[in-house]
Amino acid sequence: MILELTWSTKASNQMVGGGVIQQILRRKLQSQSVATPVLSWFSSKKAHVDAGSSGVRAFALLGAGVTGLLSFSTVASADEAEHGLACPDYPWPHDGILSSYDHASIRRGHQVYQQVCASCHSMSLISYRDLVGVAYTEEEAKAMAAEIEVVDGPNDEGEMFTRPGKLSDRLPQPYANESAARFANGGAYPPDLSLITKARHNGQNYVFALLTGYRDPPAGISIREGLHYNPYFPGGAIAMPKMLNDEAVEYEDGVPATEAQMGKDVVSFLSWAAEPEMEERKLMGFKWIFLLSLALLQAAYYRRLKWSVLKSRKLVLDVVN
Repeated sequence: MILELTWSTKASNQMVGGGVIQQILRRKLQSQSVATPVLSWFSSKKAHVDAGSSGVRAFALLGAGVTGLLSFSTVASADEAEHGLACPDYPWPHDGILSSYDHASIRRGHQVYQQVCASCHSMSLISYRDLVGVAYTEEEAKAMAAEIEVVDGPNDEGEMFTRPGKLSDRLPQPYANESAARFANGGAYPPDLSLITKARHNGQNYVFALLTGYRDPPAGISIREGLHYNPYFPGGAIAMPKMLNDEAVEYEDGVPATEAQMGKDVVSFLSWAAEPEMEERKLMGFKWIFLLSLALLQAAYYRRLKWSVLKSRKLVLDVVN
């Protein structure tokens, strides 16, 4: 009897435990069934949000690109107005690795400088003796220097005097000082041309484009009185008028003095003035390259001679003994 009661108690406890477990499982399944549509709603909502954010991101990138293009065009226009129109690249005959100056062009360019440019611009770093062997003979340079009057002194009495020029004298300056130059040119100061092709960005092309680039101002642009429109000059307004005109000078060698020819010749002269040692530098560089090439060949032969014995030897290993 006692065993029956004990078994019945255990059975009832197992039934109660099983019912409790079934209730717990039923509640979990109900909670999962309720949570499933909630999760699906959240996932769909997140997908819509991701799609919307992707569209907004693409629109933002498109807007940034358009803004960048507009800002770039604005900066390019501002840079063109501030620094002038970009100069074309011209094929100068002395720009090659082994190319030299056109000395006939240098002589014609000096003639253009004397007759057109020297009335306003100085070349304080060039002496008459620098022209000897480059554009003129020594007698021609001496005769040219003797045409000017140079203030020298003091003499034995302590006074200054004038004398004819000589080869060691510099090319004459058109004005006594900067103030006189500005007063004669309406406040503008004509720069010294000794190093002008080195002092300006893209110097040779810039000077040539500036000398031959005078135009009528486009519609909507007004140039104040006393200035002239030139798109290659920073700001577009320059105080120097157009100086190179066809047949403005008469060349000694009979070359037609067109505007482009005079511009090319005077730029060649100014390039030589800025780099008179260019031909010697190129020749010296070629000599050094040739000598270093011979030294390289000798070093390669010496290395092969010394290492050929070690590289051609054979090593025999006697593994038996």
